[in-house]
Amino acid sequence: MTVAAQLDQLCINTLRFLSVDMVQKANSGHPGLPLGAAPMAYVLWTRWLKYNPHNPHWLNRDRFVLSAGHGSALLYSLLHLTGYDLALDDIRQFRQWGSKAPGHPERGHTPGVETTTGPLGQGFGNAVGMAIAEVQLAARYNRPGHALIDHHTYAIVSDGDLMEGVASEAASLAGHLKLGKLICLYDNNYVTLAAGTDITFSENRAQRFEAYGWHTVSVADGNDLVAIDAALAAAHAETARPSLILVRTHIGYGSPEQDSFKAHGSPLGVDDVRKTKQTLGWATEPDFLIPGEALAHFREAVERGAQDEAAWNLSLSTYASTFPVLSEELQGRLRDELPPGWDADIPVFDADAKGLATRDAFSKVMNAIAPKLPALTGGSADLDPSTKTALKGLGDFNSPPAENADEQGSDGGGWSYAGRNLHFGVREHAMGAIVNGLAAHGGFIPYGSTFLIFSDYMRPSIRLAALMGLHIVHVFTHDSIAVGEDGPTHQPVEQLANLRAIPNLIVIRPGDANETAVALRVALETRDRPVMLVLTRQDLPTLDRSRYAAADGLRRGAYVLSDAPNGKPELILLATGSEVGLIVAAAERLQQQGIAVRCVSMPSWELFEALPQAERDEVLPPSVGTRLAVELGVSQGWDRYIGARGDMLSVECFGASAPAAVVLREYGFTVDNVCSRAKTLLADASGLMSRTITPACRR
Repeated sequence: MTVAAQLDQLCINTLRFLSVDMVQKANSGHPGLPLGAAPMAYVLWTRWLKYNPHNPHWLNRDRFVLSAGHGSALLYSLLHLTGYDLALDDIRQFRQWGSKAPGHPERGHTPGVETTTGPLGQGFGNAVGMAIAEVQLAARYNRPGHALIDHHTYAIVSDGDLMEGVASEAASLAGHLKLGKLICLYDNNYVTLAAGTDITFSENRAQRFEAYGWHTVSVADGNDLVAIDAALAAAHAETARPSLILVRTHIGYGSPEQDSFKAHGSPLGVDDVRKTKQTLGWATEPDFLIPGEALAHFREAVERGAQDEAAWNLSLSTYASTFPVLSEELQGRLRDELPPGWDADIPVFDADAKGLATRDAFSKVMNAIAPKLPALTGGSADLDPSTKTALKGLGDFNSPPAENADEQGSDGGGWSYAGRNLHFGVREHAMGAIVNGLAAHGGFIPYGSTFLIFSDYMRPSIRLAALMGLHIVHVFTHDSIAVGEDGPTHQPVEQLANLRAIPNLIVIRPGDANETAVALRVALETRDRPVMLVLTRQDLPTLDRSRYAAADGLRRGAYVLSDAPNGKPELILLATGSEVGLIVAAAERLQQQGIAVRCVSMPSWELFEALPQAERDEVLPPSVGTRLAVELGVSQGWDRYIGARGDMLSVECFGASAPAAVVLREYGFTVDNVCSRAKTLLADASGLMSRTITPACRR
């Protein structure tokens, strides 16, 4: 063995046994992947990956995603050895309280971790989003002789990743889009958590990805560094297709549990750790051994990365002097800043009894903003004619068309990688993961849209966006049983409660066009978490803001829309979204009958809960316990606002197929029924009768 080969092997075993020792000390974790995948990770990180450990946020770095996030010990070993701000003491505390090395990689928690992974398939989808981000930024900002944006996205993926549906969706789209700078290394070890893949996963993975439009390369031996290096070279040379490198590895390599599912998710145990070290020629003592020669070799990444970034900074300086407007625009995007005047053209909607659907209002507002906000990029899961989320005249993101093909995109702006309308196809889950990748890459305020009912298909990605605190706008339309004829399969009932349960996610359900305009402002201004806009298919009255409070009250989450004449209500009506117009009409009738009513529009629980208690009490005075909430969804969670003496007009069953007006009438969402429920509630509060709450359900 040559001296160079000996050094390579020393470095690979350093990765392996730092990882094994982490897992063993924690008595928790996954040793199998690091033992098997260390060689491919070593080749990638020392010969191909472009990064600067002292500046993990350098724009033109390559992105690395460990989609197989259960192998986090391998990533932490790489980060520590190459010089990121992850000390040996941190990795000694793997999976412990306060450690920078949690059980699965977490973006924002550990320097150098690009995205939060662990739920399998999600990282794969994120990597597709990052690759889209790179090529879109390059198309917008690069100029001849100025390749400012030029980097790759790499991922290590597992059998489990490739089994998940979200990865299949994302891989299909990536192949269609010809994302040539996306390279995935597949840890092809034929073992999952519970068994060998022969009982669940016998398809030809290479042929499957080739059918998606991917370039594939197979490496027969996961310890063959020359073959791995050659495969990466071939992937780099293939610029018109994403690449999947299938590396035949052995889970738990060198251990007594090699090639067994038992090596996947449990510590090897003290005896087997010792045997594994002996098998691979590693000292059994001390734990967390890092040979000086190996550390020096890994730490070459610091100088290499500094030089790469310095060279790029010179290019950026030249670019800035040559293209100052483009440069300033790009820098603002990277700082996640809203450019001056971005909101100057937001329309104000006149009072209108017929009004318009909030999806239509959203479209008008978004298209007024988009030309001045180049970071705003997104699309729908094949539904933009219905969700109204197309950016008009700003082009469709797609691979260049074949010669003589129609070059007009769906909005008339043409097909190109510079286009800002993303077409995800009928792939809601991939859409969620891809917009996460766009946001994690940086330089984008991405959005994705579909019907609210289909949020169920993408909830894992939404949850991860909230966990990472990503700046994303989710747009969900067709938000209630008022969808009508499409019936209960398309009528969301429990989805609002489900989504409100996710921490660090802001859900906003605006009540008219002007609230929708404010809601989009809030979504664009909120940088530390995703915001979800829940919009109607049906028209809603545009309230006369000379009679009712300004729509800017939406920023508080809940606000007094109209009040009792003396400011002392005996009844509070609360509603969100389309039901705001309903309680306004009911309040007018009740006021005419001498009942002092306060109307509260409550578009966002999360924004309301962020207010000090005193401000919340101003909207919902504790002294007024007679409250009726009205929402086209389940009542779950509303108890905190209606209290022990309150009532709820809700939907506690599935919907029904009929025209929207009929469904709403049959489920009790009428002025007559709201007034009746309010009077019953008031009578009960006076002790005149016993109140029985029954769900509005006719099915």
